[in-house]
Amino acid sequence: MTPREPSENSESPDDSPGDSPDNPWSDLDRPPLNAAALRRALLRPGALWTSVEVVTRTGSTNTDLAARAARGTAGRGAVLVAEAQTAGRGRLERAWTAPPRSGLFFSVLLAPDVPAGCWGWLPLLAGVATTAALARTAGVDTALKWPNDILVRDGDTERKIGGILAERVTTPDGTAAVVLGLGINVSLRADELPVPTAGSLALAGARGATGTDRDPLLRAVLRSLEEWYGRWCEADGDPEASRLRQTYTAGCATLGRRVRALLPGGTEAVGEAVAVDGAGRLVLAGSEGVQRPVDAGDIVHLRPAPGGAPGGPPDGSPGE
Repeated sequence: MTPREPSENSESPDDSPGDSPDNPWSDLDRPPLNAAALRRALLRPGALWTSVEVVTRTGSTNTDLAARAARGTAGRGAVLVAEAQTAGRGRLERAWTAPPRSGLFFSVLLAPDVPAGCWGWLPLLAGVATTAALARTAGVDTALKWPNDILVRDGDTERKIGGILAERVTTPDGTAAVVLGLGINVSLRADELPVPTAGSLALAGARGATGTDRDPLLRAVLRSLEEWYGRWCEADGDPEASRLRQTYTAGCATLGRRVRALLPGGTEAVGEAVAVDGAGRLVLAGSEGVQRPVDAGDIVHLRPAPGGAPGGPPDGSPGE
């Protein structure tokens, strides 16, 4: 996957009235994040994260952080979190919507010192880190849909609870960087789901009150991301040496299923998803046994094909 260039900055100030949904105490079941506590927990000498900012509302944390990086007002390791997004985006500019404080909506700025050809692994790395953190902290059964969806399993059903978006940006000194954005549905109720294939940690039976407490969830995801990113960078971006590819394939629900990849121009590739190769591409085996790698940047939709496993991964939902 090749990270995309950012669009214009859409950040907006919090000027909402006190009785608005943007009021942090307008929904007592969804309290605001504790920014000071997050900083104390995450910012330390030698850590990956260098700043943590929580804003009440914005258009898109990815758009905002990419624009700051391009202006030179955000450095590597910056974390930008929004309690609500009005223009959240997924792949191919698909919309991501959710009520205020119902999930985790954040972006981080990374500038990995690894070969540029390895950068396509960043969204997959984020998926591995996030599912591990959610399984450990919320006690839910997680899985991944290639290339950028986070799923929870409920029996034979899989529902999308999160998505990942990577965008490339160039800083004023010419350094290339990546803004990595994540959106995770935490406390959405059934009547709030944007599409039937979506889900949330709460609906998946997250463990007790802590399973839907966004503060420990966010800390866990960022710490897991820091751990996996550090391991990957130490291995110079090698997905084998860092065990990233092995871990991703072990948790990828797409593998072993017959899928239909819709490609630009209306073409398609149909086959069984048999592997994720060293470049992070999905390898499809066709009816004649010919294997074809498909790059995430070439995918318009990835859907179950006729003859695919029942209860397969959900198709296009917000943030895909």
